[in-house]
Amino acid sequence: MATISVIMPVYKVEKYIAQSLESVLNQTYTDFELIIVDDESPDQSIAICESYQDPRIRIVRQQNLGLAGARNTGIQHAVGEYIAILDGDDYWAPKKLESHLEHLESNPRIGVSYCPSNFIEDSGHSMGIRQNPKLKNISIEDIFCRNPIGNGSAPVIRKKVFDEIAFKGNSNGIKRNWYFDETFKQSEDIDCWLRIASQTHWQFEGITQALTYYRVNDNGLSANVVNQFDSWKRAAKKLQLKDPDVFAKLGTLAESYQLRYLARRAIRSRDSRLALKLALFAVQTDFRILLKEPKRTINTLLCASLINLLPQSIFCWMESTAMNTVGLINTLTERLYHKVYG
Repeated sequence: MATISVIMPVYKVEKYIAQSLESVLNQTYTDFELIIVDDESPDQSIAICESYQDPRIRIVRQQNLGLAGARNTGIQHAVGEYIAILDGDDYWAPKKLESHLEHLESNPRIGVSYCPSNFIEDSGHSMGIRQNPKLKNISIEDIFCRNPIGNGSAPVIRKKVFDEIAFKGNSNGIKRNWYFDETFKQSEDIDCWLRIASQTHWQFEGITQALTYYRVNDNGLSANVVNQFDSWKRAAKKLQLKDPDVFAKLGTLAESYQLRYLARRAIRSRDSRLALKLALFAVQTDFRILLKEPKRTINTLLCASLINLLPQSIFCWMESTAMNTVGLINTLTERLYHKVYG
């Protein structure tokens, strides 16, 4: 029986799936099973997966249920003590599983171990930036407002945690356990993290190394900022019903952070008017965001203004220069870390 079950939902990822799959097979920790969930992918994704002859791979097929449904199917088939989810367009560094397993086994109160993510373009090239989340003493406020986990490919989670938050749902007429809410097409991650934080006693904690490579696809779900905001509000509403005190304290602040995040996504998508609208609305929704994170909030407002005022070529040059500088700093920091800690 494998110690870790890796769940990989697959749907229209033929451009990326080989890199994702190989990043699992090349892990330094080898006692895992890889459950590939075919969500009725119409392209060659599954054919590519079938070309790999490794006894640790299992392919499970289902009617199309979406990302949350594919994850639920994988978790139901899992035999491991730990669950690691890797979306089919992301990939991992070789020490991903080894590092998280060591973290979890050394800290029995931690239920969710996560790491920073490196952001990559659709082409696979580094964007020069990475997520730098809070790693310790994580509260429900941190999760609701800032989501330090970041994305579904970042954490490794004890199977016990999923067992504690499971609830009955209807998947294409079949009643079964849901761990991720299948009614969500976006924001299923934050909904799940909030249920773990509000319904269990398990702790969240991160490790310092950036071991997940998260693909930012401007044509995918992450780029549709309007629908994403609507989904986020649904997740917030669920929290309000289950924990009204937390929502009363943090609801507008969390919404402000979400609007700021979406403003940055709109900047990335070059939707200048929407970017400025969202950035201003973020500050109007809860002024505390300026007090808690003045630098990041002001930078967002500045970029949202500049993209409306400057010719696109000049703005793109300024953005590229800034990102390259940040990328260089991150690279030097990573090299220093590995030199000190191995």
